Amino acid sequence: MRFEELKVKQDIIRNAKSMGFEKLTDIQRKTIIKIIGGRDVVGQAETGSGKTVAFSLPILDRIKPDKTIQALILTPTRELCLQITDVFRELGKNLDVAVTSVYGGVSIENQIRKLQHTDIVVGTPGRILDHIGRKTIYLGKVRFLVLDETDRMFDMGFIDDVEKIIRYVPRKRQTLMFSATIHGALKHIISKHLNRPVFVYTKTKVDKSKLTQVYYDIFNQNMKFSLLLHLLKNKTPGLALVFCATREESDIVARNLRKHGLNALAIHGGMSQQSREKSMDSLKSQKVNILVATDVASRGIDVKNVTHVYNYDVPKTSKEYIHRIGRTARAGERGDAVTLLTRRDHDNFRRVLTDDELDVERMPVPHIRRVAFDRNLGDKRLHARKRYPRRSG
Repeated sequence: MRFEELKVKQDIIRNAKSMGFEKLTDIQRKTIIKIIGGRDVVGQAETGSGKTVAFSLPILDRIKPDKTIQALILTPTRELCLQITDVFRELGKNLDVAVTSVYGGVSIENQIRKLQHTDIVVGTPGRILDHIGRKTIYLGKVRFLVLDETDRMFDMGFIDDVEKIIRYVPRKRQTLMFSATIHGALKHIISKHLNRPVFVYTKTKVDKSKLTQVYYDIFNQNMKFSLLLHLLKNKTPGLALVFCATREESDIVARNLRKHGLNALAIHGGMSQQSREKSMDSLKSQKVNILVATDVASRGIDVKNVTHVYNYDVPKTSKEYIHRIGRTARAGERGDAVTLLTRRDHDNFRRVLTDDELDVERMPVPHIRRVAFDRNLGDKRLHARKRYPRRSG
């Protein structure tokens, strides 16, 4: 089904075309008509499946701009908050619909001013609660409530916050929930807050015809970074995402990649909002071609043209593995998912491979020269201690 077949405002159709959208994705085809028809919807779909358009398009079609908050979208991360806002703004050009992002890590004053004259709010639960506590947001006219990446909000401990926020939203509303998985705890949220919802399930399996999955079993832990560097320099023609287990490791790996001449930046929850936005913008504009990320930050990453995903640290579950590798091989393009194993990664990798749908081929480790990996590179605190050692007594 094509976008022009939808019976929605023509400005929206034109905007969708200018954004490069032609055919509806599976989640869009199954949900948009239901949402326009007024039904509550539960959609099981991964990031990158087109779900943001699936809920933003019908909301934009049904909103009558009057600069009061009519739609509230709750999402777990700042990056995803900004990306959803961008989609609303691009899809809603010429509709006179005001969209405001609300998230932590930045000044609240500018948000307060914008919240007085906006139609749609996209926010993270913590900052929305801040505004509720300050009485700087009024949700009494909300007609559409969207819970996006609900499973991730649950994993991050936001569900209690979400429950508190829902108390301030009118009971008479349309509620839309999107999640990569629908487990027991989320079923409680659905039964409590949604009215006879339509359940929509889309294909979440890995497309083996487009995505090549391989792993390298590295016997020498000290060669792990050397192999990553070799693959990035010689086997990665496009944009790459490198996943690490911790914030610290992300920073260290990114610094060492830069030391060896690669354009790499890190992104994780410990960075300032300005730094995180800079990393994302640099990758999108291809000023850098390698982003080193943690899993928490990855929920907000939706970048086109990623050709390679590297698991520098192996995730603990097949769910997280699939979520990571789903960042490549999109929109009919091919992609590569590469996992680097050392002895300490084997337990996690065995858990990942319990998913029978995964087909990961072992590759021989090439003969490469070991390069230096400096764990203290760029650590200003350490350098300060060396220059100004603490005096005794």
